[in-house]
Amino acid sequence: MLLGRKGICEMKVTVIGAGPGGYQAAIMAAKLGADVTIVEKDSPGGTCLNRGCIPTKALLATSDALETIHKAKEFGINVGSVTPDFKAIMERKAKIVSGLVKGINYLFKANKVTLVKGTGKLIDKNTVEVIKDDGSTETIASDKVILATGSVPIVPEIFQFDGKKVISSNEVLDLQELPKSMIIVGGGVIGCEIGQFLSRMGTIITIVEELDQILPLEDAETAKQLARQFKKDKVKVMTGNGISGVEVSDTGITANLENGKSVEAELLLVAIGRRSYVDNLNAQGIGVEVDEGGRIVVNDKMETNIEGVYAIGDIVATPLLAHVASKEGIKAAYNAVKDAGKRVSYKAVPRCVYTDPEVAGVGLTERECEAKGIAYKVGQFDFRALGKAQAIGKIQGFVKIIVDTNDVIIGAAVVGAHATDVLTELSLAVHLGLTAEQVGDVIHAHPTLSEAIMEAAHDVHGVCVHKG
Repeated sequence: MLLGRKGICEMKVTVIGAGPGGYQAAIMAAKLGADVTIVEKDSPGGTCLNRGCIPTKALLATSDALETIHKAKEFGINVGSVTPDFKAIMERKAKIVSGLVKGINYLFKANKVTLVKGTGKLIDKNTVEVIKDDGSTETIASDKVILATGSVPIVPEIFQFDGKKVISSNEVLDLQELPKSMIIVGGGVIGCEIGQFLSRMGTIITIVEELDQILPLEDAETAKQLARQFKKDKVKVMTGNGISGVEVSDTGITANLENGKSVEAELLLVAIGRRSYVDNLNAQGIGVEVDEGGRIVVNDKMETNIEGVYAIGDIVATPLLAHVASKEGIKAAYNAVKDAGKRVSYKAVPRCVYTDPEVAGVGLTERECEAKGIAYKVGQFDFRALGKAQAIGKIQGFVKIIVDTNDVIIGAAVVGAHATDVLTELSLAVHLGLTAEQVGDVIHAHPTLSEAIMEAAHDVHGVCVHKG
């Protein structure tokens, strides 16, 4: 081992990338006794904190508050005219992000993790070179290296991306003025969340999705629930349509569709996915194996084919989700520092969409069961039959539980208020291989939204007392 900062012989770990996977890997490695350096060219927190999960949720919280005020009369409350202040909304979002970035910097200091600002690249398996903003370089010697450089938006040339009229998820979160109209290409999580937020602020939104439903990876019934809400929100959704070309002018954007029609708007947001960001990392240069999709190949301990070099998060072939990257980072840290043989289970990865209603899922969908030839049964319960849902005025949606022939829960879907929170119990059930009978036998507090899980579990066996 190398001589660490504390002057004693301890393991030296370098992490490249301070996103949700990288920063947690660094802190965990430090807690396990390693001398840790983390390299980051932007603000700690990565895409999730700075240009993804957190800023979008801050914006969606604003639209939720606005929607609550609009419905106040239903609760016996009279309010006057209410209008959003877009500048103040964006300032609130920036303040939340800034506070959380400061929190990560505090954790680095508290755990004696050294943050080096700049772009890191591999020289060999024990050496990282950092190019700093001023052009100077720093060389860091390491026993182990964890790669966590994340991903960037995919913007094909056909869209004529300029960062002004044609933008990605990076630019949309820094808009200074509310656009009058926007075309969103892609009906996935980003497209749906941003689309609903801007629509409720007053922007005319058109979502164009090439596949046959919005949220293509989710349960078809949950996607239909969201599509119905979008219709109420006056969000135009065009599924089964691709973009054949884009025309950019001083006045706006014209998107030509594959069916011969066209759509016009002030701005166009490209939200069709993300790619692994391994640019200038020199991983292949030192012999790290990369697959055909440009992702780094790792074993079940998150280690690459080069001993002592690990990779986590969006640069490997696992779900591009912050909570997946975080789990992988912690496991990689244990394996790097303690050779612990820790492995990540992907059986119960939660999928969350923070629209109104929220959409969440875990494990297999019905479509996946059918495609894989897995025999299954379904139990389902609507929120509108719950006392809590009626009391809070949030009756849209349901809980669906999917079990195999042994009654083991292999998948679940939730759509409705607080669906992403309600999902946690079902994620635990899928992870532990619990049966519908076991989950249904648990006493669930009344009145709560989570009672729908118990009722859906009972419905698997046809004994749900609150269902006709």
